[in-house]
Amino acid sequence: MPEQRDESEDHGELERARPAEPPHVQSAPQLDPEQLRQFQQFQQFQDYLRYTEAQQRGQVVPGSGGPPVPPPGGQVQVAPPAPSPRPKVRMPRFVKRILASVLSALIFLAVLGVAGKLLYDHFFPPQDDDRPASETGGGTYHANKILSTQPYEAVRKVYQQVAQGRPDLACGYFDIPVQQKFATDLGYADCQAAVLDLKTRVTNVNDYAESLPSYVSGQQGTTITIDSCAFGVSGGPALGVFTVQQVDKGQWLITGHEPGPRTCAPPTTAASPTS
Repeated sequence: MPEQRDESEDHGELERARPAEPPHVQSAPQLDPEQLRQFQQFQQFQDYLRYTEAQQRGQVVPGSGGPPVPPPGGQVQVAPPAPSPRPKVRMPRFVKRILASVLSALIFLAVLGVAGKLLYDHFFPPQDDDRPASETGGGTYHANKILSTQPYEAVRKVYQQVAQGRPDLACGYFDIPVQQKFATDLGYADCQAAVLDLKTRVTNVNDYAESLPSYVSGQQGTTITIDSCAFGVSGGPALGVFTVQQVDKGQWLITGHEPGPRTCAPPTTAASPTS
């Protein structure tokens, strides 16, 4: 009797004889038409951007065709090319020469005007009897009347300007070297310091300003010595002995000074000038 085979054994042999199936590969999901259209538009947009960037950098080869078509509805803002620099306009040479000539003429006129003003002020300074020689540059009394025309008035103005505290005017009635002599005789460093300190010692401005008369009769000579104490100075300290000399145009300049007492005794007789 033929031997009957077990069905389980036959089934095992069939399993071994069947070829091995390759591993299952998951296929890419299928895109519907709308998704495919959007993907294609995105690729076109990327291609267009790459083309425009290359064009701006000058990397596009001429004759390689036009740029990719931008996707429908995609507004791409492309920066306009930078404008080329304008050529510099050179000024013609004749214009430069004209401008240089005009500038030179203006400079010449300015220098000429300043020089003319200085010369005019030198020969024709302003007429002001209250301006001292120190303010007008010294020595200008040779051409103009800027000092007193009376010797006693010259000394009286010193007292007047000391009473007002004006060293610029008080010191100006002295010859320049005598200004320092006046200050030293009174114990000060300079004429300005002397006037400013003497002002603080004035007790009566009006009396002190009129300590000396403006005119005394019987004047003789061109050099006169005037002693402050000969007139009884009041309202402040006496300023010593002055030497006044007649200079150009009948003016009187203080050319010397000597110390004297700060407080004068009352005069006993009328003073008379000495020459």
